[in-house]
Amino acid sequence: MKKVLAGAAVLAALAAPAFAWEGQVVACYDKVWVPAKYNTSKTLIMAAHTEWEHAANGQMVQMHYPAVYKENKTLAAPGHYVAVKTACK
Repeated sequence: MKKVLAGAAVLAALAAPAFAWEGQVVACYDKVWVPAKYNTSKTLIMAAHTEWEHAANGQMVQMHYPAVYKENKTLAAPGHYVAVKTACK
């Protein structure tokens, strides 16, 4: 009889955690990637200007050259994951 009670006590102790879960789902979240953010600035390389040039047929041609800029990018915030609340499946 003692062996049966001891065996029942061991089985009840092992099965108790399975029956103890009575929680409810409160919220669901998805993992979403947020890309890195950069600060950009422009540096003037060559200003806009107009020039007269000789064409192949002997004419003078007025040419306009637009400004040339170099874009400088610096990392403001690295890419990272955030949790976004969604509907539970």
